Amino acid sequence: MNRLAQETSPYLLQHKDNPVDWFPWTQEAFDKAKAEDKPILLSVGYSACHWCHVMAHESFEDEATAGLMNAFFINIKVDREERPDVDSIYMSAVQAMTGQGGWPMTVVMTPEGKPFFGGTYFPKLERYGQPSFTRVLQSLATAWQKRREEVLESADKMTQYLGVLSQVVSDEAELSKAILEEALHKLQAEFDSQHGGFGGAPKFPPHSVLKFLLRQKEPSALLMAEKTLQKMALGGIYDHIGGGFARYSVDEIWLVPHFEKMLYDNAQLVQRYAEAYQHSQNPLYKRVIDETLGWVSREMTSPEGGFYSALDADSEGEEGKYYIWTEAEIDGFLGTDAPLAKSYFDISGSGNFEGKNIPNVKLEPSLFARQLELSETELLERISAIKQQMFLARETRVRPGLDDKILCSWNALMLAAFADAGRILGHEPYIEIARNNARFIRSKMYTAGRLKHSYKEGVAKTQGLLEDYAYFGLALISLYRATFEFEWLELAFDLAETIRAHFYDHKNGGFFSTADDAEKLIIRPKNHFDSPNPSENAATAELLISLARYASKADWEELATTAIRPMAEAMRKHPSGFGSLLCALEFWLSPPKEIALISTYAEAKELLSELNQQALPYTVIALAEPHQQAILNHLPFMQARPKLADKATVYVCEGGVCQLPVNDPKALREILVKT
Repeated sequence: MNRLAQETSPYLLQHKDNPVDWFPWTQEAFDKAKAEDKPILLSVGYSACHWCHVMAHESFEDEATAGLMNAFFINIKVDREERPDVDSIYMSAVQAMTGQGGWPMTVVMTPEGKPFFGGTYFPKLERYGQPSFTRVLQSLATAWQKRREEVLESADKMTQYLGVLSQVVSDEAELSKAILEEALHKLQAEFDSQHGGFGGAPKFPPHSVLKFLLRQKEPSALLMAEKTLQKMALGGIYDHIGGGFARYSVDEIWLVPHFEKMLYDNAQLVQRYAEAYQHSQNPLYKRVIDETLGWVSREMTSPEGGFYSALDADSEGEEGKYYIWTEAEIDGFLGTDAPLAKSYFDISGSGNFEGKNIPNVKLEPSLFARQLELSETELLERISAIKQQMFLARETRVRPGLDDKILCSWNALMLAAFADAGRILGHEPYIEIARNNARFIRSKMYTAGRLKHSYKEGVAKTQGLLEDYAYFGLALISLYRATFEFEWLELAFDLAETIRAHFYDHKNGGFFSTADDAEKLIIRPKNHFDSPNPSENAATAELLISLARYASKADWEELATTAIRPMAEAMRKHPSGFGSLLCALEFWLSPPKEIALISTYAEAKELLSELNQQALPYTVIALAEPHQQAILNHLPFMQARPKLADKATVYVCEGGVCQLPVNDPKALREILVKT
């Protein structure tokens, strides 16, 4: 009996009609495996995963394959986005067994959850140098029945290995600027100076590395970041018609994407483009931000204010069909505008992708405009009109599937993106969207001081993970920075207290991915490495350092170092995997810098406009009136700060040394340039 029909995950619901007797991840499945003395087959994927769809069609929808699975295994289907804790543990096992990982993920384990076999996609028939899935099933069933001792010994050893991986011990490594310098040199050596990014194909947006590079004073670091951002913005990985970025590029030039769009990628990229805009005021960055957030507002936001998770790569059973064009289509509906559209977006009869075309921009708009003897403004106005026509034409197509579950951690990333973009661009509607999302999470996914990880159709489920608390805490700081509504900073303090109470590793330092009162898995995972998302320990460290400096809590900074110190050597040698931790380390090494605005929000708008033009990543900024004692009690650096001439006044302090207070934006700018 397939038990997935009552689930809320779109991925699990895609499999509810399979002839496989699927269980969700429940104790019932493990009890049944023990009672029937069968191994468990765990299949993990997500709704926007192309090869997950392929394996489902080939194997899980096939009666004969399902018969083998049902006869010899207890079968569990997991949405990796709904249960990242489960996914993390068993992905580590697959990587240890095979040297690689990915989705769909297939793991076979004992009734106690100890893995002894793992892999990713298995074809129905033997091809790609891989055995057929049916042969794998038959071999594993035979091993379980006839070589049980060998299987159990292997499972025990793998479980012990996973336990060692999760227990990174904090050593006495020195945390110094030398780590940051060596990391930067390593990144310079790995940088693709022609196309941007790091390494070859496939090429993923290096979210956390870009964050680190954008915060360095070394000019070459900013050049690497901007080269990467510009190449991605012009490439096919960016949806020039509807806004938003695909998951990654299958080539090294950012042309051909793996077409699914994930909320977390777009959230982080919006933040990176906003940071880059502070440095250069490049109008390309603003267009990308506006178009991407326009897509999120239009297609990825629920009526309640939550953000949906993903758009599928496939439509009508074909990857990318929704996004690609033929020359004939362009000629057919654009008329006299067709030549310009084809030239600008690299559209031809031969195509750039399997005989069809992925819109991309070969020549930067300023150079393209010069060739046409137009101003860049004139060109972009014409292109904007063309894009609108292409968008309307594309809207008549069958849309990719939407994964409409709402994840706390991913929502937090997008909340921060809207808040930061609204503040930096001076666009209040973005801030209002961020505010609405924070209210949604607080009202629907936060109960009795604890977060839930997933929400759909009025149901919040799965106990909150470290990523939920850390990302949401950081997002609330971004929202406070955009609004100076103290309720958001206060909630961030509450989340940090929960992290300390339920996630801290009292034995080895750092923070576990799951709470101390969460479901007990075979190990309690702990992650320091950036995946597409920031590592939970890095995000937690950044959150604690920031709040420590708001509230003068030195013990919180000490807690943060226990998440950073174990990775000191890894950050030196493999900085591309630790961009978030490098930022946390740099924050910790930076002298405390505070900016106190003594004013109301309305009175301080000119001063705030000046502050928002400056990149101040490691500065804590607060606003309050002298009589708001409840707020001042939480923020020691704000206390005993009078107004000058009864006007909005700003105090800038660094390393315990304060400049004279000012209430003129020009004077503030001069102070910020010097400090």
